Amino acid sequence: MANLKNQRRMASQILDCGTDRVWLDPAKMEEIAQAITREDIRGLIAEGTIKAKKIKGVSRGRARLVAEKRKYGHRKGPGSRKGKKGARTNSKELWMKKIRALRRKLKEMRANESIDKKTYCKFYRKAKGGEFRNVAHLEAHLKVEE
Repeated sequence: MANLKNQRRMASQILDCGTDRVWLDPAKMEEIAQAITREDIRGLIAEGTIKAKKIKGVSRGRARLVAEKRKYGHRKGPGSRKGKKGARTNSKELWMKKIRALRRKLKEMRANESIDKKTYCKFYRKAKGGEFRNVAHLEAHLKVEE
């Protein structure tokens, strides 16, 4: 087999890729060996005798699988954590999530008249003060109030 090192080098420069990405048609090796100028190489590229292989890259398949499991709630144990509790879930975001749920529940109860306006105002202020952990805690307090 002829030494096609020069042809490969020229093709890599023309195709603007590395020498390892240059594909030479094994059926037309004699024809490639005859090509000694850049113009000859360009002609072979136009014919499709010489091509640039696609970039391999790194597969994201495994990363997608891990991301899917994390979304479901797996792989989040103490061994996988790096940041502090407050860095992983911002305390302000936690508060917003909690207070919105409490206020939504209070408005709903006021709308269906299970609590009066006075009680609503009182418990709205208590919620703002951070007295309730969650909606269930608020409901427990409301039961005692009645």
